Amino acid sequence: MSPRDILLALLVVTVWGVNFTVIKLSVAELPPVLVAALRFFFAAVPAVFFVRRPDAPWRLVIAYGLFMGVALYALLNLSIYLGMPASLASLVLQVQAMFTILLGFVVLRERPRPQQLLGVAVAFGGIALIGSVGLEGVGFLPFALIIAAAMAWGVANIVSKKAGNIDMLSFTVWGNLVAPLPLLLLSVAFDGPGVVAHALTHPTWQVTAMVAFLAYPNTLFGFAVWSNLLKRYPTASVAPFTLLVPVAGIASGVVFLGETIGRVEIAGGALILVGLGLAVIRRREPAACAAIRAPGG
Repeated sequence: MSPRDILLALLVVTVWGVNFTVIKLSVAELPPVLVAALRFFFAAVPAVFFVRRPDAPWRLVIAYGLFMGVALYALLNLSIYLGMPASLASLVLQVQAMFTILLGFVVLRERPRPQQLLGVAVAFGGIALIGSVGLEGVGFLPFALIIAAAMAWGVANIVSKKAGNIDMLSFTVWGNLVAPLPLLLLSVAFDGPGVVAHALTHPTWQVTAMVAFLAYPNTLFGFAVWSNLLKRYPTASVAPFTLLVPVAGIASGVVFLGETIGRVEIAGGALILVGLGLAVIRRREPAACAAIRAPGG
């Protein structure tokens, strides 16, 4: 990769890491599911007027929007709202790569390499280690929600893979359009129409700035750059940069939120990163072979 593209990749994973801190701050100001609804509304509008419709079945576009937009971010935002530290969320959510590999085997009949299976085992060992102490300080529900969010992300990855070799930016933008209405209805159901109406009619500049960050640099810019890098370079050269997302997430949580992570969480996080590394990094082989694509953030 060229130095410029390395810097772009580093910028994207940094933005994706800071995303968790911004979610933590935003759900303190707005209902958590409403934050997700606004994020995807502005990520889709006005982009859908300038991006052509994806060359994919609508059932896949809708499924992607429901799992990536509705399920993932409703669960993630609720988990953080209920007490999951942003730094820990950025780390645990990366287990989505493991779910992607497992679902790829079950749904797509993709046979994982032994190294990937070892990576799955190591990463889930890290999750179990974090859960053994995380449940004491965080509680079962936020931890379970973040794991469910990772599973939803894994399903979304499989859906996008089944869409085939298409313009993924187009697929994502139109998939984003699916999410706002269901998320808004969920927010109204959970929080009440009065709370949602007040939040929408009394925005502060801080809330506006946070939603804009989540929608534009994080969602649109991040994916556009990432998809371009994946088109121009081998997946195995790009995917490992995602291992830096929790590094940025932990750093931003510590710096901006004053969060702390204990030794057991650090050890569990190290196991997750080692497992992810085993799953997405592969040795060069003489024969050309397909690489597993690890999702971004």
